[in-house]
Amino acid sequence: MAEMYPKFTAAAVQASPVLPMDRRATIDKLCALIEEAGRNGARLIVFPETFVPMYPNWSIDLSHPGDWTLHLRDLTDQAVEVPGPEMAEVGRAARSAGAYVCLGVNERVKRYAGVLYNTLVLIAPDGDVIGRHRKLLPSNREKVFWHRGDAPDLQAVWETPYGRIGGLICYEHLQPLFKYALIAQGEQVHCAAWPGWPDYPGWRSNRHVIDAASRAYALEGQCFVVVSSLYVPPEQGPRAGFTNASWTFFGGSGILNPAGEYLAGPIYEQETILYADLDLGMIPLRKAAIDTTGRDTRWDIVRLWMAKEKAGPFAGPGATPFDAALQPPSLTAWTPTEPAFYGQSVPALRPSPEPEEPEQEEGPAEWIEAWAQYEGRPEEA
Repeated sequence: MAEMYPKFTAAAVQASPVLPMDRRATIDKLCALIEEAGRNGARLIVFPETFVPMYPNWSIDLSHPGDWTLHLRDLTDQAVEVPGPEMAEVGRAARSAGAYVCLGVNERVKRYAGVLYNTLVLIAPDGDVIGRHRKLLPSNREKVFWHRGDAPDLQAVWETPYGRIGGLICYEHLQPLFKYALIAQGEQVHCAAWPGWPDYPGWRSNRHVIDAASRAYALEGQCFVVVSSLYVPPEQGPRAGFTNASWTFFGGSGILNPAGEYLAGPIYEQETILYADLDLGMIPLRKAAIDTTGRDTRWDIVRLWMAKEKAGPFAGPGATPFDAALQPPSLTAWTPTEPAFYGQSVPALRPSPEPEEPEQEEGPAEWIEAWAQYEGRPEEA
């Protein structure tokens, strides 16, 4: 039986994929990092967004339009299947380390050569893939690379002996409803995967974004947050062979407690593994101040509605061959709790009252009509 408030060590890996883009070599590096973190006592090891084979940091170059398509083809060729042989290999490393591994990958769908997802997978210490979250909304330029996830991808919190572990990717941490979808499932340890990019002087930088979003998530969810972000040494970039690519990968990994305080990090401009001891007994202590899934919510006034089945263009049984490809049978479903509601229609929170004849009021006709409509609202419980 799992402890009510487990204590364990978590690790946030800040590292670079092997460049030029090489799935085989990056998997080897990944497994070595898992082994290292396991030897140091980590029982949860978190890797960055799309660590395998890399984050697509190039853009469409109108001066060389063919280059972009070739880069995308190479990215697709080097992507992985979930589940698949590469995930089985990572599973063997997780089993050897005795740890859960949360890993960002470019996921391809076997029978559809043009479909890529930005995916976060959770691998158990027995080597099995027990969870998968596909990024629901690729951000700005990412839309030309990745397909969108769907409703099951927000059922991204999994029961483990080390608490309920969930995860989101990059700018999903700026989507309040996406965040609360996980928080409402009782998430205790959140895996935050980021690219650690870009950092353009005088223009756009994600340095402060990662920091602010991570602190906010810990505070709002009263949970631990393990932030893993890519770092690519600047001298490695040119060897990748991508035209119109940016190499401002800075890192920003860290581990935070439910009060939004760093237990480790944040750290920049180096490859490293950060460690911190997590005591889930701190969560109820923090919830004494604010409890966003308990007494400090008003489910009777505002509640989150979530589709349980696929809601996108491939929704519905037998709609497309995607139905067989999207959901591996090993992935587990989640039974909803009160802060969130799953269904195909928004539930009525109160019965509608019998219509009543509005009282005649004095005043302008527009005011009288507005008041009549107001008086027809459902009565307070």
